Amino acid sequence: MSGAIHKGSEHTRDLDLSCDVVVVGSGAGGAVVATELALAGQHVIVLEEGPHLTAAEHGALRASESVRHVWRDAAMTIAWPLGDTPPINVTAGRVVGGSSTMTGGVCFRVPERVHDVWLRERGLPEALGRKAMDACYDAVEKAMHVEEVPVSARSRGAALFGEGMARTGHAIHPMLRNTDGCKGEGRCNFGCPHTAKKSVDQSYLPRAVEAGAEIYADSLIERILFDGDRAVGVEGWVLDNPRAKQRLRLRVRARRVVLAAGGMHSPMVLARSGVGKASGHLGKHMTLHPGFRMIARFDEPIFGWKGALQPAFSDDFHADRITLTGLFIPHGVMAATMPGAGKHHVERARNLRHLAMFGGMLHDEGGGRIWRGPGREPILTYRMAREDRAAIPVLMRKMAETFFAAGARECYLPILGLEPVDADGLKKLDLTRVKSNQIECSSQHPLGSCRMSATKETGVVDPYGKVWGTRELYVADGSVVPTSLGVNPQVGIMAMATHIAWGMREAALV
Repeated sequence: MSGAIHKGSEHTRDLDLSCDVVVVGSGAGGAVVATELALAGQHVIVLEEGPHLTAAEHGALRASESVRHVWRDAAMTIAWPLGDTPPINVTAGRVVGGSSTMTGGVCFRVPERVHDVWLRERGLPEALGRKAMDACYDAVEKAMHVEEVPVSARSRGAALFGEGMARTGHAIHPMLRNTDGCKGEGRCNFGCPHTAKKSVDQSYLPRAVEAGAEIYADSLIERILFDGDRAVGVEGWVLDNPRAKQRLRLRVRARRVVLAAGGMHSPMVLARSGVGKASGHLGKHMTLHPGFRMIARFDEPIFGWKGALQPAFSDDFHADRITLTGLFIPHGVMAATMPGAGKHHVERARNLRHLAMFGGMLHDEGGGRIWRGPGREPILTYRMAREDRAAIPVLMRKMAETFFAAGARECYLPILGLEPVDADGLKKLDLTRVKSNQIECSSQHPLGSCRMSATKETGVVDPYGKVWGTRELYVADGSVVPTSLGVNPQVGIMAMATHIAWGMREAALV
C-alpha cells in the first residue's frame, strides 16, 4: 500500500501519529534508512522541517529563490572562527530531500585509508572496513544512478585547468556523480532544470512512499520521547499552517526513533532530549572540509557555466591534505561576488564569459563545535588545526599556478580586498602572511558532531548507529561519521546509513 507526502498547510488540528519507525530528517541519511526499512515491511514516518518541492519545481526556481526556499538559514550560517581560523560559511538543505538536493552530485566512496583509520586508530569493528562496506556502497550507487562524467561534458574552464595540471606534472580524473541525462547546465546546487540529478528526493524517497512510508514536510521536531532509557517517539510543531487558528502540536509514537537531522541539528535534538551527553563528545569534533575557490580570467571566452558543474577532480595532493574538485556557480551568483565596487565591479562582472573556476578543500582535523543558540539555529565555532591552516596558502598557490600554466591572464584569489594578480604578482605574494579574517572560505560538509565510537566513553553512537546508553534510538546522518573524510561525503553518509538500516532490519522490533 502506497504512502504519501503531506504538507504543513494541509493540517488544521494537532497531529498525533504512530508507526514502527519515525525518522527525523529526509536527507542523505534519513531517506536511506526510511527506504530500507519501509521496503522491509516496517511502517515508517519521515518528518522534515523544510517544505516539499518536487525536483521540477526546484529546478524552475531562480538561484536566489532556491537559496530562500531550500537552503537552511538562507545560506547565512557561519562557523565563527577561534584562533588563527577564517570564518567559514556553512550551508545545508532545509527541504524534503535535505542537502542532497543542493549538492553538485559528487559521489566519492570513503577512501580506504580513512576506513583504515577507523579500524586501526578508532577501534571500530571490521564491519566498517572498506571491504565489508562494499555492499553498502554498491547499493547506494545503484539506487542513485552513479555514473562517470564524460570528458565531453567538461566545461572549457575545467578542461583548461586539466591542461594546466598536465603541464605541471599532475592530472585530473573524471568525476562520478548521481545523474541521469545531465545537460550541463552548471547549476546543480540550485536545482536541476532537467531533473537529471538523482538526489534522494528522486532516487530513494519515492520508493519509500511506494512501500508505504508517510512523509510529513513542515514538521519541526524539538525532542525525543522516552520511557526510561527507551526512545518511544518524538514531539514538536507543525509549520506553515496558515489555516490553523493556533500553533499545531506534533507527536509521533514509534517503536524506534532514527535521528537524521544533519551534522548541525542532530546534536541539538539529542541535547534538548537529555541524552548523548555522558561521554562529553556530543556536539564536538565537527569537521567541515573547508573549501576555497579559485577564479581565473582568460583572454578567450570560456563560458564556464556550459558543462557539468563538477566534472573532474584531482587527489594528487592528498599528502598535503588537499582535494581539488571542478566547480562553477550560476553566472548571476558569480557576478555578485566579483571584487570591487561601482564601475570596477560592473566591468569585472561583464567579463564572466572569460572566467574559469576550480575548487579545493582540506581534509581537516575536526575543530568544530555546536552550541545552543538563542533561536532555532545553533551557533557553530571552529578552531582550525595548525596543519590545516598551513595548507591554505599551499592550496591557493597550487590552484593559481595551475591556471597560469594553462594561460590565464590573472587570478582572483579567495582573499577579501585583494585585487586580481597576474603570474608575476603571484610570485611576489607571500600567502603565509595573509590574515585569516581576509580568507574567503565555505563548507557544505558538517560532519562528526555525534561521532561513532567503539566505546561509550569516546563517542555518541555505537558502531551500528545506536545512541550509547539508550534503547531503540539511532542516529544516521553525517554527524556520526567518525573522522573527516577528505572527499565529498554524500555517498559515505548514505553507505553508513545503509549499514545502520541493515542492522536495524535484522534486529527484531520490540
